[in-house]
Amino acid sequence: MAQIIDGKSLAMALRDEVAASVLEIQARGGRVRFAAVLVGDNPASQIYVRNKQRACEKAGIDFVLYTLPATCQYKELTDLIQRLSADSQIHGVLLQLPVPPEVIGNRLSEVLNLIDPRKDVDGLTITNLGLLAGGNNGLVACTAQGVLHAVQSVCPDLTGKKVVMIGRSQIVGRPTALLLTNQNATVTVCHRLTQNLGEHTRTADIIVVAAGSPQLLTAEMVKPGAIIIDVGINRLPDGRLVGDVDFENVAPQAAAITPVPGGIGPLTIAFLLKNIVAAYRLQNGL
Repeated sequence: MAQIIDGKSLAMALRDEVAASVLEIQARGGRVRFAAVLVGDNPASQIYVRNKQRACEKAGIDFVLYTLPATCQYKELTDLIQRLSADSQIHGVLLQLPVPPEVIGNRLSEVLNLIDPRKDVDGLTITNLGLLAGGNNGLVACTAQGVLHAVQSVCPDLTGKKVVMIGRSQIVGRPTALLLTNQNATVTVCHRLTQNLGEHTRTADIIVVAAGSPQLLTAEMVKPGAIIIDVGINRLPDGRLVGDVDFENVAPQAAAITPVPGGIGPLTIAFLLKNIVAAYRLQNGL
């Protein structure tokens, strides 16, 4: 049976580090402030924002939530993002995704790139993605950092390891592939149009799945001893939460695997907190 990578325990250690860093900043008279922007009333987004708020409060980070209705205008959203980016008292800015398409259309990248790269705690601006692509990390996407941390908790040296990344989203797949490449892994990126997916995964030492497809990765697609990182979270018709991996059948032949829930989710929040503190330091020359 695979070793279960306990994302909750790993995340708690990281959050303790963040809390200690915030205390040091406060001892020097500083305050770390983070602003989240929520558009509309998506229930899942509201839960994610509340989780971020609680995590910030526990770490000693000031949290400010700005809410806009799903009926708001594009300019109303962009004006708010620009105002927060220009506010010297705000050190991190995050736009909670998804944004209702009637507000943003196909202009998400335009809106994200209005965020000051030094405040881009999601690591999604073209500047931070470009730095990552060049091997010079700025603020890196939180989930990508969570994936790397989970992998290195069981395999510290990724040099020469064959990794298959299933998913190519700007939020998870692309930055994760770049981050793992920067660790000298050999990374293949697959996606919904990839043919014969199993041919790629069966030779992989490490498989990261972020496809949004319940139980996509099955046992016959995994070689014995592989490390499996499941980023997906899906609710089935019967109410169960499952990942993109068929955990029950894949786990017996894997070397290590992340559970859902309790795997990458807590690590994503922990690295958001670390990014907020890193952003504060960037803006204050620390």
